[in-house]
Amino acid sequence: MSETPPNTLQYRFDGPEEAPVLILGPSLGTTWHMWDRQVPELARQWRVLRFDLPGHGGAPAHPAGSVAELAARLLATLDGLGVQRFGYAGCALGGAVGVELALRHPERLASLALIAASPRFGTADEFRQRGVVVRTNGLDPIARTAPDRWFTAGFAAAQPAITDWAVQMVRTTDPGCYIAACEALASFDVRAELGRVGVPTLVLVGSDDRVTGPAEARTLVAGIPDARLAVVPGASHLVPVEQPAAVTDLLVRHFSTAWQPAYDSATGQVALAAPPAARPVAAPQQTAPVAPVAEIPPPPAEPQPAGGTDPYDTGLKVRREVLGDAHVDGTLEQADDFSADFQELLTRYVWGEIWSRPGLDRRTRACVALTALVAGGHGEELGPHVRAALRTGLTPDEIKEVLLQTAVYCGVPAADRAFRVAQQVIREETTPQE
Repeated sequence: MSETPPNTLQYRFDGPEEAPVLILGPSLGTTWHMWDRQVPELARQWRVLRFDLPGHGGAPAHPAGSVAELAARLLATLDGLGVQRFGYAGCALGGAVGVELALRHPERLASLALIAASPRFGTADEFRQRGVVVRTNGLDPIARTAPDRWFTAGFAAAQPAITDWAVQMVRTTDPGCYIAACEALASFDVRAELGRVGVPTLVLVGSDDRVTGPAEARTLVAGIPDARLAVVPGASHLVPVEQPAAVTDLLVRHFSTAWQPAYDSATGQVALAAPPAARPVAAPQQTAPVAPVAEIPPPPAEPQPAGGTDPYDTGLKVRREVLGDAHVDGTLEQADDFSADFQELLTRYVWGEIWSRPGLDRRTRACVALTALVAGGHGEELGPHVRAALRTGLTPDEIKEVLLQTAVYCGVPAADRAFRVAQQVIREETTPQE
């Protein structure tokens, strides 16, 4: 372990110093200990590097708000260690980091394994709402429900010590770093770019994963050229913990046959791997056969947001980030020939020109918007902007203070109506989802 500057990550090494480096990336809310059961076997052939996300596992609390930033910090860590080329296996958010590396830094990546991963994790609204819950209630509600998301019911009941470990792992995470990681997942979407992943890729998923399950895995396999799929029966989201032997065997097989540098433990030298036929690895009995991508039909293509520097494109992105996808989608779907031009004006001018200006941060703009809506008596618009205020970082107490001040300057009746609207929205947004 090393002292960790803000632009790097906390890490540890296992395995021979001369061996090629294999990196294991953790999921949101976990630490590098989620890989404990894989390390003894993997460290026979590879120099295994595990890292912690910011604020996780006692790592310094330097929040990273995007997957790209997490990947940059990992590369800065590797640069400091003199590691240029490596294999990478990542779970969930750790898998997103792996895809980012494959897309933006292919010259560094030799081979890739994506576990419980997705090209887009749920919806942006879901993760931003989770951030609101943590900001309001702390991590305890998220921690208590972690076993339900991570493990099958039978495993959780049979392994109370591991279940308690999972709860404590989340509970001891820095809340600000957890919220920033939620924002990173909210903005992550590489569906349109999967065809550019050019390294040998294994996609591994638990059959009972209800977070990023087989459907998401098949989307990855259909989009990544020559990717292969392995489904582990009887496992949920944190499959390396629930089915450690199966995951270990699949990783050994993948990295032994899909990555040229290999470490010969007998000689202590790095050598070229033999062809796959000369290095048979028995398939784990608990797992389904690894299937080639050609056997899995691709899902229907989904429309992607437009890029470029047009204020409309910028405005649509900011509008979604502030108000939420559900609200924006509902508003735009209701637009017809009569109102479409007005919606374009809102997106281009309000969100692309004003909300995107650098002079004020979004928290401040949210305060201004709440005050203006109360002053103007626009109660019908207040609810979405209270929700937006929560998602831009205002706490319920801060929103309360804004509304109390509007009572002085805008009148008690206007503030009374605003409090009733805000109270309902805050209850909806800050109640943990069981």
